[in-house]
Amino acid sequence: MPKRQYEVLPGSHGSRVRILARGGAVLRDPRINRGTAFTHEEREKLGLVGLLPSHVTALEGQLHRTYMRFKRASTPLSKFSYLQGLRERNSTLFYRLLSEHLEEVMPIVYTPTIGEAIKAFSFWFQSIDGVFLSIDQQEQVEASLRATQIDPEDLDILIVTDSEGILGIGDQGVGGIQICLGKKSLYTAAAGLDPDRMLAVVLDVGTDNLRLLNDELYLGERHARVRGERYDQFVDTFVQAARKVFPNAMIHWEDFGANNAHRLLNTYRDEICTFNDDIQGTAAVVASAILAGVQAKSEKLREQRFVIHGGGTAGVGIADLLVDLLAKEGLTREEAHERFWITSSRGLVTDDPAQRFRDFQRPFARNLDELQSWELDTPGVYKLADIVRNVHPTVLIGTSGQPDSFTEAIVRDMAAHVNRPLILPLSNPTSLVEALPEDLLDWTDGRALIATGSPFAPVHREEATYTIAQANNALVFPGLGLGVAVCKAERVTDAMIASSAEAVASLADVRKPGQSLLPSINDLRRVSATVAIAVAKAAEEDGVARNPLTNPVQQVFESMWMPSYPELVFD
Repeated sequence: MPKRQYEVLPGSHGSRVRILARGGAVLRDPRINRGTAFTHEEREKLGLVGLLPSHVTALEGQLHRTYMRFKRASTPLSKFSYLQGLRERNSTLFYRLLSEHLEEVMPIVYTPTIGEAIKAFSFWFQSIDGVFLSIDQQEQVEASLRATQIDPEDLDILIVTDSEGILGIGDQGVGGIQICLGKKSLYTAAAGLDPDRMLAVVLDVGTDNLRLLNDELYLGERHARVRGERYDQFVDTFVQAARKVFPNAMIHWEDFGANNAHRLLNTYRDEICTFNDDIQGTAAVVASAILAGVQAKSEKLREQRFVIHGGGTAGVGIADLLVDLLAKEGLTREEAHERFWITSSRGLVTDDPAQRFRDFQRPFARNLDELQSWELDTPGVYKLADIVRNVHPTVLIGTSGQPDSFTEAIVRDMAAHVNRPLILPLSNPTSLVEALPEDLLDWTDGRALIATGSPFAPVHREEATYTIAQANNALVFPGLGLGVAVCKAERVTDAMIASSAEAVASLADVRKPGQSLLPSINDLRRVSATVAIAVAKAAEEDGVARNPLTNPVQQVFESMWMPSYPELVFD
C-alpha cells in the first residue's frame, strides 16, 4: 500500500478528497482517519461498519474531548505523550487542537517540554514518522529516503538534525529527531504547511553523551560522535541523496553544534535550497525586534551601536543579518562591521594573534590599536562592563547563556548615555537569561525597549504595563518555509532572510510605550502569511523562484493547509 492512501481532487486545494484505502487501513492512516467523525454513510462505503462506536461525533466534539484529555494529563511529559499519540492517530485533529490552543499547547510540543521528551526518547519509543540515517550505513541513505514512498514532487521541506546542539541540553543522539518533529508541527500550525509534505530526518553519527552510551535502552549507534572527514562525507552523502530523491525540497538544518552549523550552511547555501533556523531564523526574529525598536525611537538602524554578548552561532548570525540590513541603508559592509562589538568566552573578540576565535567571528574582530585609549577594569582584559563603558551601545544583545550577566551597573551605565536603550537578553531557558525584564525596566526608569528569548509575563510598573516581546523563531521560520514552497525557490538568499525580518517588524505596533516589539504568538497564521509573501517576492527579485508569482497573496493563501475534514468523494 503506498504511503499516501488518498487523492486530493484537482483544483480543490485539499477541500475534496478520494480515499483509496478500505477497512482498518483507513483507521491506521493518521491523515485520512477521522475516527468517530465518519458518518454512517461514509462508514459503509469505506468498509468501517462495526469498527467504530455507533455515535457520530463531529470535529468540534472531538476537539472538545481531546482538549479535556490534554488538560487532565498530570505532567507536561504526559501531555506530550498524549499529543504524540494523537498525531499518530489523527493528524487533522492534532493540528486543529494545536492551532486553536497554540499558546497553551506549543510549550508542550516544542520548548520547553520537548527537551524532556528527547532525553527519554529511547524509553518512550513506539513509532516515529521520520527517517533515521546512520553514519555506519552510508550506502543505505538514498534507499532510506525512498522507503518513505513519497513522490519526488510531493515534499517541500526536509527538517534534519545531527542532535549535537539540542536546545540547552546538548548532545542527545538519535532522540534529536523529536526536535525535527516539533518544528514540523509548528510549520503546520503557524503557516499551514501540509504535514505530509515535510519529513523529519536524524543523522546518527554516534553520541558523546555517556548517559546514552551506557543506557541499555538507547536506540542509536553506540559509539562516540564521529567528526572530521568521515562526518563531512556522510553529510554530503545525505545532501546529494536528498537532491536526487526530493529535488524541490528545502533542507532545514536544526540544532547542529556550533562548529558545524555555520560551516555546513556556508558549504551548501549556494548549492542547494537550505536554511539554518538557529542561525538565520534566530537572526531574523531578533532583527525584527531591533527594527521595531529603532522605529519606536524614530531613529535609523545605521545610527545604532551593537554589543553582542555571546559570539556563538546565534550571536554572530544576528550580527551577519544586521550587516545585510545596514547595507540596505547605504553602509558598506566594512562600515557596517564597525558598528559591532562581540564577546566570546575570553572577552571582546579582537585581532590579537594570541586570541583564538572561530572563522565566522573573524569579520567582527576589533583592532587592538583602537582599544589603546579604553578605560579598563583590568589592563589588557576587555570584559562586557569595559565594552559598555567605552562604546556606549544603543543595542545590547545577550546570547551568552550566562545568567545575570547584564548587571545593574552595566545596564545603568548604558542607560546613562542612551535615552531608549534596546536590550535583548535572549538566552534560554529562563534560568540562563542575562537579566529579567522587570529589573531592566527598574534600572532604566522604564525607558528600556526589551525583547527576550523566553516568555515573560507583562511587567506592571507604576501606571504603565509593559508587554515583553518574545523573540520566538516561530514568528519567522514557518512563513519562510511557506514562501519557499510557494515559489519553489532554488536557494534561500540573504535578501529572503532580510525580507522575513522586515515583514515581521512591519506587524509590530510600537506607537505607545510598553507595547510589544514583536507580534503575538497567537497571531502566527497572519504573521506567517505576511512573511511568506515577502520571502517569495524577494526570491523572485533574486531570480531563484522557479514558480512565477502571478498573485502572491492568493498563491500563499491557497497553499495554507487547514486542519479540517475535507469532503469525501466516492465514484
